[in-house]
Amino acid sequence: MTASTPRIPDPVHLVFRTVSVFAVACGMVACRATPSRPAAAASPDTWAVVDGRTITRNDVEKAYRRTHDASQTTSEEEALTAKLAILNDLIVQDILLAKASALKLDVPQSDLDAAYANASKNIPPDAYQEELKRRSLTPDDMRDSVRRQLLAQKVIDQEVGSKIAVTDQEVADFFGVNRAQFNVAEDSYRIAQIVVTPVRDPQVANSTGDDAATPQAAAAKVQMLMERLKAGAPFAELAAGYSEDPESAPRGGDLGLVPASRLRQAPPPLRDAVLGKEAGTVSVVTVGGNHTIVLVIAHEPAGQRDPSMPQVRQRITDTIRSRKEVLLRTAFLTAIRGDATVLNYLARRVVESQGKVPVSQPAATAK
Repeated sequence: MTASTPRIPDPVHLVFRTVSVFAVACGMVACRATPSRPAAAASPDTWAVVDGRTITRNDVEKAYRRTHDASQTTSEEEALTAKLAILNDLIVQDILLAKASALKLDVPQSDLDAAYANASKNIPPDAYQEELKRRSLTPDDMRDSVRRQLLAQKVIDQEVGSKIAVTDQEVADFFGVNRAQFNVAEDSYRIAQIVVTPVRDPQVANSTGDDAATPQAAAAKVQMLMERLKAGAPFAELAAGYSEDPESAPRGGDLGLVPASRLRQAPPPLRDAVLGKEAGTVSVVTVGGNHTIVLVIAHEPAGQRDPSMPQVRQRITDTIRSRKEVLLRTAFLTAIRGDATVLNYLARRVVESQGKVPVSQPAATAK
């Protein structure tokens, strides 16, 4: 078995990603929209209506062109599946932007300029313009995408992040229950994983139900996950949402502390992805078509730890905060989506046409 070269996306692909700060939780609530009243038939270009606001085919196609590399071969079914997922993200984003308006939140021009410049800073201007042209996008399209993402993030920060607090008692309680985890008998590494396989798995325990079923889909999924990680998405959230390992996915991919002696006995690709690596290192290990994205969370030398040590206290605080954030974000997004009237015409058309999108027939009315 040999290790593959980590599939770190090139800067061009990174800029044209869809940054979704709510992607995992969005998947959790994807089927909970419940229209409460009939709606008039919509045109074929209307793919969703959210509280009377329209999301068009063009909106989804633009987002798809930002995320999809046209040089890759994609089947009609895979493309349509990706567009359904993008539409779901746009629905939740639309709800968040409406919430931002109600809260009177905005993105200062300076923040937008900085975020846009940062996204494209590693791409030569000529190459950037050529890539825009190849994807039939404009700089205004990209700036608008960045603005919407920043505004959605502001809502999440205000309604979720600002309301999370970790008390001294919670830290002490966590340590009391998990004391054994802080007694390290030998040098160990705390690692986490996201597993992606090229076949349909009999049991998928991730929150979105996502399961790559072909080698091409698996490779594309790994690239998408790496792009989101490079964009700053939390590893634990992506693992919970997309990992195909039923045991570690519900724990955000966390495998706990693994002794160095055990890692030395592991297959060389996994061993080399962890031993000697700094905390925060992410690698892709590919063996036999199966992909594992490995995160080194921490290197723990042998010895006893307790909350009086700043690094231990911070680790406990971060763990508790992460758990609370995942819970509160999921609850918040579930609540605001449940309060909205969402008509997903694209999804209805796919079901009614048995997997194809009618191009000339209007959508059926909501029931």
